[in-house]
Amino acid sequence: MTDVILVSADWLTLREDADARSRSRRLARAAARHVRGPIVVHDLGSGTGSMMRWLAPFLPGPQTWVLHDWNRDLLTVAVNDPGRDAASRPVSIVTSVEHVEHLRPEHLAGASLVTASALLDVLTRDEVESLVAACVETGAPTLLSLSVIGRIGIEPADPGDRVFEAAFNDHQRRTEDGRALLGPGGVAAAVEAFRRAGWVTRVAGSAWRLGAADVGLVAEWLEGWVSAAVEQRPALLEWGEEYLVTRRRQLAAGVLRVNVHHADLLACPP
Repeated sequence: MTDVILVSADWLTLREDADARSRSRRLARAAARHVRGPIVVHDLGSGTGSMMRWLAPFLPGPQTWVLHDWNRDLLTVAVNDPGRDAASRPVSIVTSVEHVEHLRPEHLAGASLVTASALLDVLTRDEVESLVAACVETGAPTLLSLSVIGRIGIEPADPGDRVFEAAFNDHQRRTEDGRALLGPGGVAAAVEAFRRAGWVTRVAGSAWRLGAADVGLVAEWLEGWVSAAVEQRPALLEWGEEYLVTRRRQLAAGVLRVNVHHADLLACPP
């Protein structure tokens, strides 16, 4: 469910409220202290624009958001639902259609701030290095939110939790079409690259904390989480089916709680 290639508008819409609750407001406020209006924000892998709608109210205006995504349909959704700045004025939107893994410094020309959400874990080390190099060359503070870090907490506990967590993490680190994805190591790789460039980094937790009010999201996340684990380790198929039956019953009874741990990263020039 976190694969940037397979992501759908429905999935992004389903997770938007949980994303908004989870992102670090402390880092957002810190990022805001580094910019002055009018500002230009480049949002990488922007999807339907949820990062824009969440972050724009923290920032002064006027604002122009440059939304980068390979999927024109997702960008169309974003354009039709713009964010609003700290003074409740709608932001201006420019779209740029390209794959984020092909990002070059010239794509970020004029940026006051660079952002991304749920991105680092689906990149390779070389792609993270290129992203960091582009941000450093631009000189714009960079806020990268909601990267998966490989830890899940589920209540009530089940013996399968750690097994499926490990298999899912291996799936996140898989090699696909010659690309060795970083998965849970994405944040650490980005921190290391920014620090080598002399930038100051801050990391904050941004876990989804899901319960009875998030039935639709939990159901979709569970299906995707177990499916990815089984894809990585086919021997888990029968156990995965039994595990899902148990978890669906608990979800229907309103007793299932899920914490999906992420991290937010803010990197700023020295």
